[in-house]
Amino acid sequence: MVRSIFAVVVGMLVATTVMLGLEFVAAWLVPLPAGELGDEADLAARVAAAPLGKLAWVLAGWLVAAFAGGWVAARLSRVHRRPAALAVGALIVLGVAINVWLLPHPLWMILAGLAAPLPLAWLGGRLATRP
Repeated sequence: MVRSIFAVVVGMLVATTVMLGLEFVAAWLVPLPAGELGDEADLAARVAAAPLGKLAWVLAGWLVAAFAGGWVAARLSRVHRRPAALAVGALIVLGVAINVWLLPHPLWMILAGLAAPLPLAWLGGRLATRP
């Protein structure tokens, strides 16, 4: 059980690293407009006005992170491989839910961000456990 918890923690670290890496690429490809962010309303307005390409990169970060984190969690866990992978996917869904609750996102991004991480984490876990 301890190894499975460790696997989920390491899977989430990998998922977070992948997600932040892809979001940094998105910020590099499509930087924020000049100016300061005074408060959360300014950030919300910038997210709402973000171009489609940037939003797609952020969504890709969520989805690739779920797959990679699920794969790592399943590889590290000995007994609970698929549940460890699904736990990473569930934590990604929780993070996406908090993100879309705090900042406005287009409906397509919300639906994909909430629906796809669990199946992708499961797929990552399945591929990690193949002989």
